[in-house]
Amino acid sequence: MKKVIKLSMIALVASLAVGCASTSDIENLQSQVDGLKTSVAQASADAASAKSAADSASSQAAAAEAAANRAAQYAQDTNSKLDSMFKKSMMK
Repeated sequence: MKKVIKLSMIALVASLAVGCASTSDIENLQSQVDGLKTSVAQASADAASAKSAADSASSQAAAAEAAANRAAQYAQDTNSKLDSMFKKSMMK
């Protein structure tokens, strides 16, 4: 009977030691998971910021293209007027 009690106590102590190690491992994993969550949140914020910057750059590029197209049209109109004036002066 004493042997059974001793073996039971040894088994109990061994299971507690293993349980503590498992708890420590779980706490370590939880810490790593929390760190990863923080990293993912930061990456998500960085991606949102990059998207905002890209949208702004795209809008500015579209505005610059529109201004360049207007300038090209003005230049073409001015060239046409100058040609017309030159032809009229040659007719005189």
